[in-house]
Amino acid sequence: MQAPAMLRLNAQDNVLISNRIIDKGETGAEGIVTTARIMRGHKMASTTITKGTPIRKFGQIIGFAKSDIKEGDWVHEHNVEMGELSHDYAFAQAAKKEVMVPESERATFQGFRRKNGKVGTRNYIGIMTSVNCSATVATFIAQEINRSGILKDYPNIDGVVALTQDNGCVIDYRGVIFDTFKRTAWGYATNPNMGGVMMVGLGCEGFQIPRFKEAYKVEEGETFRTMTIQETGGTKKTVAAGVEAVRAMLPAVNSVKRETCSASELILALQCGGSDGYSGITANPALGAAVDILVRHGGTAILSETPEIYGAEHLLTRRAATKEVGEKLVGIIKWWEDYAARNNMEMNNNPSPGNKLGGLTTILEKSLGAAAKGGTTTLNAVYHYAEPVTAKGFVFMDTPGYDPVSATGQVAGGANLMCFTTGRGSAYGNKPCPSIKLATNTPIYERMIDDMDINCGDVVEGVSIETKGQEIFDLILKSASGQKTKSEELGYGDNEYVPWYVGAVM
Repeated sequence: MQAPAMLRLNAQDNVLISNRIIDKGETGAEGIVTTARIMRGHKMASTTITKGTPIRKFGQIIGFAKSDIKEGDWVHEHNVEMGELSHDYAFAQAAKKEVMVPESERATFQGFRRKNGKVGTRNYIGIMTSVNCSATVATFIAQEINRSGILKDYPNIDGVVALTQDNGCVIDYRGVIFDTFKRTAWGYATNPNMGGVMMVGLGCEGFQIPRFKEAYKVEEGETFRTMTIQETGGTKKTVAAGVEAVRAMLPAVNSVKRETCSASELILALQCGGSDGYSGITANPALGAAVDILVRHGGTAILSETPEIYGAEHLLTRRAATKEVGEKLVGIIKWWEDYAARNNMEMNNNPSPGNKLGGLTTILEKSLGAAAKGGTTTLNAVYHYAEPVTAKGFVFMDTPGYDPVSATGQVAGGANLMCFTTGRGSAYGNKPCPSIKLATNTPIYERMIDDMDINCGDVVEGVSIETKGQEIFDLILKSASGQKTKSEELGYGDNEYVPWYVGAVM
């Protein structure tokens, strides 16, 4: 099916979206003659828009005209400004009781069931660090195991990964950095995709391993070990001891086997990066349709990236299960406004230059598209960064918009699978959580075919959002059962553990 040259997304919109490069002087959709060259994914005025008038896309305000805009003009940064909006949050007014698939009829996948009842989609051993000073030693341990070839004898283990971080020393154990990192580290250590964990420290850092173990009442055993470089006797001795400790873990970690599990055990992280003008039209709403299917099957989906739902939060508060859930989200939004102001920034610093080249003009426009990843079901809970996700259904977690930091929080919260939409071509993968990459447009899918798992660009060519959502859901089940994603085949995931540090570094 031939895709239309221009797209009207909502009857209330006063802009159209270009579906190809349209040259100046062309007569396009609705008989409008373009006054400038319009790039793919960018906006054209479908009527005269006077200065100060709202610009509408998706039927929502994405900014205001900062000068008079003529019919056929290119609509972007040069003639659009953010402006001031006041939202009616209408807390919980659109909350609904979901029609669930009966348990006996729910979709299944082949997962690793842990002793605590959680279910993993992968089976990794993680070499974690309490401080940057032990990052090299942790990396050496993982490299030594992976180079040795011993993992060939343990086919149920997906790999050994060093999860290093760049802080851990000059932090106060009573402060927000320590609390956040403690949650993040423990969340990774107990993620159901982790079969075994070793934590390596230096010994004199602020983030003390004994204090960490005491906080979570954890004892060492056959699949959890700790050591410090100073106590073990230096780099070489720690690497050797670490390798032996991991070798001793291998039989226990390998002993778990995949079994049939309900889709209700899936906790899906939702990410978008390198967004473009198509993100809110194709991949994000298609992923939202897959989320709706997952929720009906009893599963969980985590929407995050708070700066990238800014200006669209009113669409989520209406779906909140209770007023308290909605108010918690608004409180987090206000924290971000203050956080940006304290650091001499503004919320509209996001979109990025790449987002703008792809057609996105303001954070309001980006957020309206990003929020579509969350589908249409009730918002059941709101979590702070890296908090354990215990609610079922659609939930929100407060994270930055920076993808590696955001995804780290979601995995720490318990996500065992991830879907990542991109229009510009983000290069990303995650260990221990497999990441499915969804291209928003056909050109980027074809150009980066080795990185992209699904092309959502065919939505503008006539494939329905519902059909594409089912395709995504089917791949979620296959990936959860062990089928490798493109990012896994490429080997991504060793450098994507990036905890969020909020607070003073002394």
